[in-house]
Amino acid sequence: MKTFEPAVYLDGLRRGRGYADQLVHVQTTPARPPRFGTLRTRLSPPVVRALAAAGAERLYTHQAEAISAALAGQNVVVATSTASGKTLCFNAPVLEVLARDPLARALYLYPTKALAQDQLGKWQALVRGAGGGIINPQAATYDGDTPQAARARIRKTARVLLTNPDMLHTGILPNHPLWAEFFRHLKYVIIDEAHTYRGVFGSQVACVLRRLRRVCGLYRVAEGRTTNDEFSERGVSTPSSFGIRHSSSPVFIATSATIANPAEHFELLTGLPATVISDDGSPHGPRTFALWNPPFIDRARATRRSANHEASELFSGLVGGGVRTIAFARARVVAELLLRYARQQLRTGHPELVERIAAYRAGYLPEERRRIERELFGGRLLGVTATTALELGIDVGGLDAALLVGYPGTVASLWQQAGRAGRGEDPALAVLIGLDNPLDQFYMRHPADLLGRPHENALLDPDNIYILQRHLPCAAHEVPLRVPHEEGRGAGQDDEALFGPGFVDAMVALENAGTLRYTGEQWVYARRDYPAQDVSLRDAEGDRFAVLDASNNFRMLEELSASTAPFRVHPGAIYLHQGESYLVTEYSHDLRHAIVTPVAAEHYTQPRELNDVRIVRSIRHRELPTTTAYLGRVRVRSQVIGYRRLQQSSEAVLGEEPLDMPLTEYETVALWWDVPPEYPAELAARGLDFLGGIHAVEHAAIGILPLFAMCDRWDIGGLSTPRHPDTETAQIFIYDGFPGGVGIAEKGFALLPELWAATLDVIRGCPCADGCPSCVQSPKCGNNNQPLDKRAAAFILQRLLKQ
Repeated sequence: MKTFEPAVYLDGLRRGRGYADQLVHVQTTPARPPRFGTLRTRLSPPVVRALAAAGAERLYTHQAEAISAALAGQNVVVATSTASGKTLCFNAPVLEVLARDPLARALYLYPTKALAQDQLGKWQALVRGAGGGIINPQAATYDGDTPQAARARIRKTARVLLTNPDMLHTGILPNHPLWAEFFRHLKYVIIDEAHTYRGVFGSQVACVLRRLRRVCGLYRVAEGRTTNDEFSERGVSTPSSFGIRHSSSPVFIATSATIANPAEHFELLTGLPATVISDDGSPHGPRTFALWNPPFIDRARATRRSANHEASELFSGLVGGGVRTIAFARARVVAELLLRYARQQLRTGHPELVERIAAYRAGYLPEERRRIERELFGGRLLGVTATTALELGIDVGGLDAALLVGYPGTVASLWQQAGRAGRGEDPALAVLIGLDNPLDQFYMRHPADLLGRPHENALLDPDNIYILQRHLPCAAHEVPLRVPHEEGRGAGQDDEALFGPGFVDAMVALENAGTLRYTGEQWVYARRDYPAQDVSLRDAEGDRFAVLDASNNFRMLEELSASTAPFRVHPGAIYLHQGESYLVTEYSHDLRHAIVTPVAAEHYTQPRELNDVRIVRSIRHRELPTTTAYLGRVRVRSQVIGYRRLQQSSEAVLGEEPLDMPLTEYETVALWWDVPPEYPAELAARGLDFLGGIHAVEHAAIGILPLFAMCDRWDIGGLSTPRHPDTETAQIFIYDGFPGGVGIAEKGFALLPELWAATLDVIRGCPCADGCPSCVQSPKCGNNNQPLDKRAAAFILQRLLKQ
């Protein structure tokens, strides 16, 4: 097969009809040769055979270092590039310990079920290469799709268990007596794609991993002591042979995309220190990275051609030329739209390829996702439009090109997505297509800032009191909670140290609510239900929302997080599934479902929300040269108040509809600052609008904050007001869009002058006259982006920065 040549392809684009200087930057990284290392430990003969059969007779430097550290009993985090062979960094030590110890067990945690299924095949291939020299190296996936009839057998026979944090949380830890043998001999815990554990999800997984460590600790016992009494206190029947004689202090091995704080992130996630392995010895072919900015339709208004339309043309052109391509979209609806547009374009030039492209995203039924994975890996599919569900390490075979429709929110995700293209040492192309928002346009004007930018810090907050209030009842249900005291059985178990500073406040709240009961030496779960079943790791609120298809006997199309349902399946919304449009005809907050019906629609919908922010208390403040800034707790009230209908091809606004959706309310963390009282008069003297100015600053600052924190603009909210009722002064607020906060506002508070400077750069650099989506307009503004004054915003920021 002819090798894809990115330079030739890009030259063809430049010469093509309709090219309007969209390529604003092209950078090629030369091929990198491999570097090899040496193990510090001799491996067993079966493991040596397995590595040889896998083509890994020689190990890359990072593989040798990671395997040696893990076999020496060190916790390890491997932070190297996509397709660098990180899987071998944990599979090799696990296979070695299974070869040495016929009772040893290992637990593999993956962020998705699909990735666990994919990695099971890799493990089985590695074991076959060992040539039968290991006693029962059986591995199995254990997740929500595992048949009930198979679960007991897996508990008894599997030495390697591949699961996800959700199943560990709801199905394994609450039933740990059934897994006694497994936990008694657990030697390794593998956390793959650890960088995905950030924000609310990461903070909840951190609590689950602390609960895992508690359960493992239960199976370590002093000489001669059994744990039957531990279970009888909770009314759990256990086998008489449940006495524990073996240590169960597993080694944790994590793999991660390159982030700025792998050691800190690992410790926040697990509560344990780790050895960081980041010197990447793997080879790769030449890689070309291009930035593509859609051309202006109206320069005065800075209106650009639709990025989705540009992406679909690039995607269909690549697929039409036989180039295996993946197009990443930031939202589910965009992935579906790209598929629809591309199929329309292929019907005219390459009708035989229409069925050789598909969409892939979370929410599809498992059998549908796995069929797409198989067809992409096997080559039947030439192209796929995807969300971040395919950003992770699922093996989809060799791809030639990756299109990124919009900056994915973090540098780590940028390189993860770009790294999906490239077969071994063959050339690869990645193209970032700029959206009409402040951050994307900042990078389109400053490509060096993007491509040379250091990786961000992964943010999570396991001490979040709201998250602890959800997980401490689960922990107490598994094993009673204790803190050390001078005498008695609590000595040696310190749950306050394990769960962090938020433990005491969370415990007080749970005791007052009657959820936990103190017995004099420990806290026990006071209710008779099953607390883990009511806690969803993927959603701050925990509820799920079903989308039901009225045309197919109300079959469930997919499930959503209840917190996102008002935005995605509100009445009148156009909901997309596999490129097909569905109209939401019914929304039930109480029944937790939305009913949809197929519809031929040439538009899609975008919700509008309105927020109110009240200050609970200030935690810290900063005296800056021109103002005072604050970090503190706030109460946010949010409501979806309407939606816009947008044309699919042009994204023109076709109309707006009002809605009266349920109000949501939560407490979170915010930064805010005083707007000096002299600014209104100074702006009025220049004929500028003060209200429009602070509103524009709020929008632009929210849009650019992901430059500094590992987050998405949709994770952040804001408010600007000329007179806030809690302070009687003009304020601008930026807050975390999750109950309790996850560190985004705190990062902005620490870097506030830098945030102001980047916001000013965005506003000054945008060629529009009065403000546009690339600088000061927000797609979710409940006030229809009114009033906005771009020049006033620039003045306010210049004054704040003393320019």
